[in-house]
Amino acid sequence: MAPCSAGLTEERRSFYRWLAEQRERVLHVFCTGRDLASIARVLQEDEPIGLAAPHLVISDVGCTVACGCSLAPVPLAVDPIEARWQGVEAQLLPLLQGQPGLTEQPLHSERRLAYYVDPERFDHGLIPQLEAHGVDCLMSDNRYLDLLPAGVNKGSTLMALLEWLEVDRRTVVTAGDTLNDLAMFETGLKGVMVANAEAALLEHLPRLPSVYLASSEGCSGIAEGLRHFGFDHLWD
Repeated sequence: MAPCSAGLTEERRSFYRWLAEQRERVLHVFCTGRDLASIARVLQEDEPIGLAAPHLVISDVGCTVACGCSLAPVPLAVDPIEARWQGVEAQLLPLLQGQPGLTEQPLHSERRLAYYVDPERFDHGLIPQLEAHGVDCLMSDNRYLDLLPAGVNKGSTLMALLEWLEVDRRTVVTAGDTLNDLAMFETGLKGVMVANAEAALLEHLPRLPSVYLASSEGCSGIAEGLRHFGFDHLWD
């Protein structure tokens, strides 16, 4: 979420109201790097300005799928990811222990490892060693490092979810602002990169023909992108 200010709060309030009004027409999937506990806090904090629970949540950078209301994991979606993670964490932790520039994030995820990273102190040569154990290493916002089961990310989990739900991909629009959203944009689905996206993500825009760069930030940028892709009728 964007930092709170009067203007940004009003933009979020307007977008949340639209989401609530369109709940029977628009499937809202919250796709984030947060863990479920953090998502619960966001939903509680923004409830007073109109944020309703999404229909579904993809959390932990794609490693968890949960019901938006109860935040209970969906076994059909989570079990295949869990199978990829079995035994991996035990192999990684000895390599990560005591590494300069890494501080473990206080998350509650069972299918990834998450660290704060100081890119100036971190030994980037460690990444190939980690990935040899069956993980993908994802650095985002120049301060987060996620170790995910190989092949699992926001994009792969979203595509599996859409197939499971039998959703027409032509009706799907993704939105994001950090490098861990790149996998969603690489799916070929329509995408909205909001104006305040991090520089490392913006660098990929030229090779993402299905992604629209909004001129507005945050919720306003998402609304702008939805209109760009022809969903004006949802505001009628």
